[in-house]
Amino acid sequence: MLDMLDTVPLRSRILDHAEYYARWSGLAIGLVVAQGLSTLGDVEFEQRVVFCITAFGLCAVAGVLLADALTLRPQEAVRTASLAPRLVRDHVPPRMGPLIALQGVSLVALLVITAATASVDPDRIFSTGKVLHVTCNGMRAPLGPWPGLYYSLPMFGALAVATPTCVWALRRIADGPGEKQQRHDRAWAVTGAWGLLVSSQQLYAVLMVTVSLTETGCAGALGALTFWVFYPLALLNLFTVGWSLVTVVAPRAVENETTKDGTGNDE
Repeated sequence: MLDMLDTVPLRSRILDHAEYYARWSGLAIGLVVAQGLSTLGDVEFEQRVVFCITAFGLCAVAGVLLADALTLRPQEAVRTASLAPRLVRDHVPPRMGPLIALQGVSLVALLVITAATASVDPDRIFSTGKVLHVTCNGMRAPLGPWPGLYYSLPMFGALAVATPTCVWALRRIADGPGEKQQRHDRAWAVTGAWGLLVSSQQLYAVLMVTVSLTETGCAGALGALTFWVFYPLALLNLFTVGWSLVTVVAPRAVENETTKDGTGNDE
């Protein structure tokens, strides 16, 4: 009996830190997988980068979801119900949450536009979407690498898997048991993981478009669009990647900084 009583606190201490280990392990595994994918010799460089970014983002999301599943819930003797319903928006970052959601929408729009404008090669159907053809001085010239379906299919697949899973996790966190601070930490970590996937994918897609439109003088008005739209968008995504990475590692630290600025929401 004494052994059992001694074992319970030890198990609780281990499980109490399991969520941190799971989040960090997701990032570490993502780096290992990305390193392995980067050495694929029979795949061109741009496609390898897409695979690396997508795999790293999915591993980060998986680590956060595993961490949420391992988080200890307090065993309350008496549970009381609040009259006010719990909303997901009250648990996600008040500023970065809507921004990351907007980035997700803009990423899908960007990938759809680039897929629709990419050149189609009937003779090489599996390479369709690698370049964009424009008319320059009366002659057709290819611009690439262009994030058409050849490069964007893995991104679409990752978003299709991660987005509903993260939405379900946020809904589960908002409705589930646990202290308010604990629920906020878990929700911020999920938001950061999905933001890491979205912002890293959009950053690379924007860089591909920027390189394609600026490597030649045939882009025309699209070159000006690069300066006014894609450069600022790349900087925004770079900031979001950093914020998301820090949030996955230490969500409470980021949340506390936001609360100090007076942006924290009370339930």
